[in-house]
Amino acid sequence: MTGCKEFIKSNLILLILMAAAFLSGLIIIGARMGVESANKSYDIVLDYQEIDAMARQSKEATSLWLERFKEMKITKVGLAEESLGSLMDGEDLPVSAEIMDVLTKEAGWRGKYPAAWIEAVDRLPFDKYDVMVDMRSKEAYDFVAKGLARYESGRVLLFPEADGGYALLDGTPEMTLYTPRYKKQNSLGGGFQELIDITDSKLIYLSLGMLPDKVALIQGLGMEIIPRTMSYDTWNDEKYARAVIADYEKYGITPHYMIVGGEGVPGYDDGIARIEQYAADNGIVFGLIENTTQLQNILQHGVLELTEASAYNTVRVFSVWDYIQYRYQYYGYEGAQEIENTLFRAVAERNIRLIYYKPIREFKDLHTYMTDLDEYKEMFTNLERRLAKHGIAYGEASVMQPYEAPLAARLILALGCAAAGVLLLHLFFPLPRRVKWILFGLGAVCAAGAFWAAPNFTGLITSLANAMIFACLATVFFTHRAKKFFDRSAGAAGPPHDGRADRIRVNLSFVFPAAIVTLIGAVAIALVGGILTAAPISSVNYMLEIDIFRGVKAAQILPIVFFAVAYLAYFGFGSKKQKSGRLEFHDIKEMMNTSVKVWMVFLALVLAAGGVYYILRTGHEVLEVSKVEMLFRNELEELLLARPRTKEFLFAFPAIMLMAYTACRRLRFWTVMFGVCGVVGVTSVINTFMHIRTPLYLGFVRTAYSVAFGLVIGIVAILVFNALLRLYGKIADYYLRKMSA
Repeated sequence: MTGCKEFIKSNLILLILMAAAFLSGLIIIGARMGVESANKSYDIVLDYQEIDAMARQSKEATSLWLERFKEMKITKVGLAEESLGSLMDGEDLPVSAEIMDVLTKEAGWRGKYPAAWIEAVDRLPFDKYDVMVDMRSKEAYDFVAKGLARYESGRVLLFPEADGGYALLDGTPEMTLYTPRYKKQNSLGGGFQELIDITDSKLIYLSLGMLPDKVALIQGLGMEIIPRTMSYDTWNDEKYARAVIADYEKYGITPHYMIVGGEGVPGYDDGIARIEQYAADNGIVFGLIENTTQLQNILQHGVLELTEASAYNTVRVFSVWDYIQYRYQYYGYEGAQEIENTLFRAVAERNIRLIYYKPIREFKDLHTYMTDLDEYKEMFTNLERRLAKHGIAYGEASVMQPYEAPLAARLILALGCAAAGVLLLHLFFPLPRRVKWILFGLGAVCAAGAFWAAPNFTGLITSLANAMIFACLATVFFTHRAKKFFDRSAGAAGPPHDGRADRIRVNLSFVFPAAIVTLIGAVAIALVGGILTAAPISSVNYMLEIDIFRGVKAAQILPIVFFAVAYLAYFGFGSKKQKSGRLEFHDIKEMMNTSVKVWMVFLALVLAAGGVYYILRTGHEVLEVSKVEMLFRNELEELLLARPRTKEFLFAFPAIMLMAYTACRRLRFWTVMFGVCGVVGVTSVINTFMHIRTPLYLGFVRTAYSVAFGLVIGIVAILVFNALLRLYGKIADYYLRKMSA
């Protein structure tokens, strides 16, 4: 107790600064939770093209399938504007288009077209990047010609005929699509040539407008059209934007959401003023489409500028990509449960508020749609029920109100971070008072200067520093506690006092409370670190994942490395340890001079392999989660408000409790092993709060579940380990008696 009072007295100002930072962090996250609590409704938009394809497969009318989804309360339909490509794929209008590089390689290609048209093409002249369009009916020609009138007249050559017509679009290398490079052996066998072929052109995907029949069908059902317009660089000027808006108005479409397609917002070549004004006049909500990797968003040209100009009148959009469509009967489920789980996680955990929905496809036949209506009804009903537990209702997608942590509060957080860093150094090195204040002063000046020069970047650095510092402080806490238990058991070996660990007497009535307090204390410190990690970057940019926390892997690796320092400081390496809690030169010297045994090399390889696996599993970007683990996670998601992290409650938290137990038994090897595992737990708690897109309340609930389950599993683990040690002692005594006889 005296040592504790002395520590507080000698570091009082640093502790006060840390407390002020924590208070600022609480204020910031309180305001953020208020913003999150008002963002509680989601919406669904159907993809017309895929609903139409499913209808054709089922030999039923598209209108009938739209009506069925409307009965499920889905009233918005995403209608893509037609392009040459969509017209060729569909059956609405007889149109074909081909890039000249491919067309001109056909023998007698000129004979396929009227002589007058070929003469006009030759006069241009054409090149291999251009696109030839053949329209085989007057209706097709009229529609395509009207669509091409959106673009510069000098880049489009039209040739009408009584029953159709032709067009030539001026292509460029930038608008052309190529195969990957490949190698081909020449005819003389003299090595390989590196080749690349032209396959297609973006010109084939230029938006030409919406077909009136499709518009009439959707509007006739009382459903709302969300137009999908594709825009491509150098073919995307203000004239084009005006034409797009005029088409919307012609059909009486005022889109509730704008989900940008192609390479940019309409009119981006000349700026965003036209579309920005149109969106402001009509209260249009912009959609940020989440990437296929579920990390950040697809930000086409102009999307970010429009988002900021609209004061973040924006929602995140989850598109049901094809690999998700195929998750029918996935993981052994009988139906679409895994697709439902995917949608649930998107809305509940990633601030998604708009689902761009495409129907289910059979996993065994990727081209076949699942047409059992009951599966869709069950999936959407279950999704609505599960989200209701989180206070999220189905309706118009809610928009997150703009929020950013106040600059003054972020500066206090930075000063608190500097104080925590100095305190962490002081825990291992007896810094004189003057040195402590010099270090803190340097940190404070750097923080203030950085906030003046680059406040946003400095907030991210503060967040990363807090994540690493508080993970290290939590590591110091449970290592310090373990050393206390280790010293407490000194001399507790029972007769015949041979120093064997199985002879150490431990009172489980002491061990259990000690281990529980150790775990709760370590998690509490990590939780403070999580709050101080989340607070500096609690802004709408991060909540909408326009920006992301960078440095996750560093924040997880460094504390594990730091554990070696903490262990040396408290336990030492050999027998010369003089002052617990201080990193002394002879600790490092003894470690460096130790004889390397074969088992040490083997252990190092095992730990390295475990570390590589741990890092590769972070974020699941390299290694996928196993089927068994996913099924287990899904069950937890269904049963609990938030799924606790399996590595916390099944692995790391029980390990911290076992570290306390093995320290009481003076088992150095196991104390180290369980300590390394325990670091994973405290970094995981902080990592939970690095995902700013996840609502904060989920982080707190998730951690509470992990602690509760981890305590139960930790107690069971201690009982099992204790029983195994007793069994080992009996077996060892038996063989010793046998050998002595």
